[in-house]
This record gives sequence, structure tokens and C-alpha cells, in this order.
Amino acid sequence: MIEFQYFDGCPNAAKTLENLKAALPALNIEESALTLREVPSPELVEELNFQGSPTILVNGRDIYTGKQPDSYNYTCRIYTFGGKKTGIIPKEFIEEKLKIFST
Repeated sequence: MIEFQYFDGCPNAAKTLENLKAALPALNIEESALTLREVPSPELVEELNFQGSPTILVNGRDIYTGKQPDSYNYTCRIYTFGGKKTGIIPKEFIEEKLKIFST
């Protein structure tokens, strides 16, 4: 199961979701396997162990850290890829991690 977590107003959520959807066909994963979960309030953050927006979980594991979240953060998330900080998860990274986590 792939879950895309975000909150409305995060400037990086739409592009990361676009990258996630673009990665699915290359791995023969149907878009129906994707669940979108908006986290609309700070009250849900702790309950979900929300890591920030955007977050991609595969079978409950964060594709960036490789771990099941055990803390929470209600902020726009920042990642480091190739030594550069960004809030957008690249399509290539998503494809690589989906191959690993979905097996």
C-alpha cells in the first residue's frame, strides 16, 4: 500500500504527487494502489506520526528514511538529494524506493 500524506498549502505536495504518479507505470503499479491522505489539522499529526508534507509511505515505511515513523512534525518537509535541499521528492528516487519497499 502506498500512502501520500500532505497538508493543503504545502508548496511541494503537488509536484511530489505528480512525480509519484509518474513513477507508478514504470513499476506496473496501478494508481488505485495509491491512497491520498490529507492531514488537515495538528490534532491528526500525532495520531498518524505525520512526518511533514509531503510524505510517501509504502507499507507504513517512509521512503526517505526507510523506517516506520515514530515521531511527528506538522511542517513542510525538506529533503536532501545530491547535496541539495528541496521539498520535492524526485521521480527517480521514488521509483528506486518503490522497487525496494514494495517487494
